[in-house]
Amino acid sequence: MNLLVDERDVKFVLYEQLGIDEKLCRAPLYSEFSRETFDMVIGEATKLAERAFYPTNKPGDEQGCRFENGQVKVPDCFHEAYRLHREGGWLAMTDSPEVGGQGLPVVLSQPCVEVLGAANWSLLMYPGLTHGAALLLEKYGTPELREIYMEKLFAGEWGGTMCLTEPGAGSDVGNLRTKAARNPDGTYTISGQKMFISSGMHDLTDNIVHMVLARIDGAPAGTRGISIFLVPRLLVSESGELVDNDVACAGIEHKMGIHGSATCVLNFGENGKCKGFLMGEENKGMRIMFDMMNEARLFVGMQGLCHGSAAYLHALQYARERVQGSAIENMKDGDAPRVPIIQHPDVRRMLLSMKSSTEGMRAMLYLTAYCIDRVRIAENEEEKELFQGYVDLLIPICKSVGSDLGFRVCETAIQVYGGYGFIHEYPVEQFMRDCKIASLYEGTNGIQALDLVGRKLAYKQGLLMKNGMKAVGKVLAPWREDYSLHELFKIYDEAQESLIQVTKFFALKSITEDFNVPVLYAKPYLDLFGDVVIGFLLLWQAGIASKRLEEIYAEQSAHDEAARGKLLNENRGAAFYFGKIASARFFINQVLTEASGKARGIMNGDKAALEMPELGFAAD
Repeated sequence: MNLLVDERDVKFVLYEQLGIDEKLCRAPLYSEFSRETFDMVIGEATKLAERAFYPTNKPGDEQGCRFENGQVKVPDCFHEAYRLHREGGWLAMTDSPEVGGQGLPVVLSQPCVEVLGAANWSLLMYPGLTHGAALLLEKYGTPELREIYMEKLFAGEWGGTMCLTEPGAGSDVGNLRTKAARNPDGTYTISGQKMFISSGMHDLTDNIVHMVLARIDGAPAGTRGISIFLVPRLLVSESGELVDNDVACAGIEHKMGIHGSATCVLNFGENGKCKGFLMGEENKGMRIMFDMMNEARLFVGMQGLCHGSAAYLHALQYARERVQGSAIENMKDGDAPRVPIIQHPDVRRMLLSMKSSTEGMRAMLYLTAYCIDRVRIAENEEEKELFQGYVDLLIPICKSVGSDLGFRVCETAIQVYGGYGFIHEYPVEQFMRDCKIASLYEGTNGIQALDLVGRKLAYKQGLLMKNGMKAVGKVLAPWREDYSLHELFKIYDEAQESLIQVTKFFALKSITEDFNVPVLYAKPYLDLFGDVVIGFLLLWQAGIASKRLEEIYAEQSAHDEAARGKLLNENRGAAFYFGKIASARFFINQVLTEASGKARGIMNGDKAALEMPELGFAAD
């Protein structure tokens, strides 16, 4: 077992739960692939992660990025690992061969992102952001721009960024001040400053292509007047040489985590010579940017899973090796032998909490990517719209729950380590520091909640959620006959009903003078929604595992409790499936049982937070 990702669980989700080798490979788009191909790709990603990425994680954190004479240098050890990633074609693995990609399913990229991100998230951010810029260029760039820039982006030879945030205009994008002035040749002169730009400048690539939000002279105020531009750090001249484009880095941020990721302040057009190229139509920048948000937010949700997965597996190994205290039944015997801390009940509780959370996140994120694939291979518009609806509904949950829950898993891992978890000698403190930013960038988790409540629930009078509930019912139906899961189904059904009642409550409040209540409680609602989604996925897994475990018992003639107990301690397959059921039991009994209380807290509609005078928070 590696200490980054549970490979057995990855394959369980892909093949036993989602069945991608059957459901996707029978479609013409993916017909040339097979489970053998998928396993080979995941295996190669794991080798790259273990041999090149993970060894650079701690040194990269310690050295960090440096700003020297207007230039940004990444940690020295990143260069070779980035080269291997680029030459391996990992950046464009799910893209069309027409742009240099391999055409693999989107869902297959998730285990590759997971293992590479768990190994070194800071390093993975560089190609991750480049991919988003390349996709935007592919869809909205002119043929001339695609010819010049797109191939090098998809190949990872050049880097890419998304430049949204400005001083005073973070989440309030409509308040941006970056300007674009029309030029006679159809280009635009860009002027303004962007901040918190990940990969804004670095020395991994010869050039960086920025996707910049700006307002054209005379455009409407607010988000309605925003356009998006391709602004290369270095222009490609007619002779093919790279020439300066008046894009300068004013400095880098010194951060809590992801020290190896360059977070830059960029100045565009200090000398009035920054040239930009319009993407799509004027004043459609926000619509274009939102078109790219699904991938970006799924990627950030994966960050929580990456760090949570690595933190859990490191804590598990530590708990198996760290000897301290005697077994609980011998605690009064001073001469009793010391035991590994994994034998202590509180540690086992924490480990199972991390296990169930990590497995739930993995299933949720992989399912969302699988739905993107189903959009790709849909046979008609109705099927395409249905699966796109699942994606749209799940994306804010993936981003918010993935980042929040991943951080909590990292926090719990530190608790398992005890005092050692708080010091640099062990890796879990870095996992937690690196993970925290995931709840903040690509739209804070509060914004994800507003997206869910304000856009996704309202779409066609709740169509997305109605379709989602129908799909859940259909998936769980075969497992309701399993008597061993009866109590878990009872708790799940009650939690789902609590979610439905809050949704109806929000719909009613939105048309009254209390319309601000759904906004006030949007984030608690999203958290409740996430609990139900993960509960559904773990219950689905428990159904599959229960059936398979009974088959193993029968195959091994384990008909009584003693024989089954012995088998579970000797048979890895049986132990794995028992562990899947245990994850579902823990999460449903410990988390979903709180759903009704969370729903009650939301539906009481208390507005103390809104009615509180500002001085009431703390008098000056």
